[in-house]
Amino acid sequence: MTNSLPPEYYQLLEEIQAVDFVLMELTLYLDTHPDDEKALNQFNQYATYSNQIKKNFSAKFGPLQQFTVNSNDRWDWGKGPWPWQI
Repeated sequence: MTNSLPPEYYQLLEEIQAVDFVLMELTLYLDTHPDDEKALNQFNQYATYSNQIKKNFSAKFGPLQQFTVNSNDRWDWGKGPWPWQI
């Protein structure tokens, strides 16, 4: 199954992981520095970007998580590939 996935699939997944890592680090920083406006602005920018790239990924390759499925259209969750298949 791995061979059937285009390189863009992996590129987008890697980008999602990197952005979510930044969000986690900013979250930890903001827990101890809640008045840092620059960090809060960065967090908001990365959160918006994270939502955009996840939406882009889901539109091209299907949902990343079951609760991001738009069940009004069709139920795509579980149609693969699973994380251990890539």
